[in-house]
Amino acid sequence: MVKIAFFEIEDWEIDYIKQKFPGDSMKFFKEPLTMQNVDQVADFDAIAVFIYSFISFEILDKLRNVKLITTMSTGFDHINLEECKKRNIIVCNVPTYGENTVAEHAFALILAISRKLVPSIERTRRGNFELEGLRGFDLKEKTIGVIGCGNIGKNVIRMAKGFQMNVLVFDVKKDEQFAKDMGFSYVEMNYLLSKSDIITLHAPYNKYTHHMINKDNIKQIKKGAVLINTARGGLVETDAIIEALGQKILSAAGLDVLEDECFIKEEKQLLSKQFPGTCDLKTVLQEHILLDQENVLITPHNAFNSNEALLRIIDTTIENIQGFIANKVINIISK
Repeated sequence: MVKIAFFEIEDWEIDYIKQKFPGDSMKFFKEPLTMQNVDQVADFDAIAVFIYSFISFEILDKLRNVKLITTMSTGFDHINLEECKKRNIIVCNVPTYGENTVAEHAFALILAISRKLVPSIERTRRGNFELEGLRGFDLKEKTIGVIGCGNIGKNVIRMAKGFQMNVLVFDVKKDEQFAKDMGFSYVEMNYLLSKSDIITLHAPYNKYTHHMINKDNIKQIKKGAVLINTARGGLVETDAIIEALGQKILSAAGLDVLEDECFIKEEKQLLSKQFPGTCDLKTVLQEHILLDQENVLITPHNAFNSNEALLRIIDTTIENIQGFIANKVINIISK
């Protein structure tokens, strides 16, 4: 019998997990793993945590029997990997979970802008059925510039092809076979900006991608283009968006993320009870200058938030544990 402990878990997740491990001994905690509760799982074999459980040297010293730590996140910098390796503890993560989910949200923003859905709905609710000012534009034969061709970017490209759009892609890593299969070209950033009717961002945020779109290169953007950002706010300089909208370089923007929102490692932490204590996202949104602009749609970092995406996090975590039990470990970070 394997002893398994889950931390930072919700009620609906508990019921779901119990069905997957009949006969195994399990313990569930809604709070993170800390020095205050670690003694309750000192003899457990496997531990599942989220990012607020800091797996330190001291915690590992208490976990005398643990052989697997699986984090319900993509990131893993809350785990002391070096110490886990010394102790022969396997560490696993959730490498992907929302690649189609975020891509669908990006297209939801694109379609809302292209067909003026928000003003159309608001006007109709007031009993006004006039069409003046509600004319949109087709996506067919428009050019979409995809910045970042990882799992999410690839799903955006597949969807764009379904709308019969032309696709340009910028990425430092090129998947030439995927480009050939999907019929698109990798191009330099300035070329993409100058030729794209819609620019959508799907790159990770780091020191190299900080302010990829900025006050210098907005001048390269095709006049009247639409900017979509469902990745990270820091990819775009806020003043650059404001300037580009003011000068009508951009005709509209759809933003699920903002540069000055609270620092977020994992989207799922937005749903955590720990998060509101460290960040007031509502205040950030309410005070944001872009919120009142009619040609800007802002959603509250919600692109990841689907039933299926959250279920994939749990399913992957379950598979990580099942693989460990069967001696066929998957999604290994450290071993």
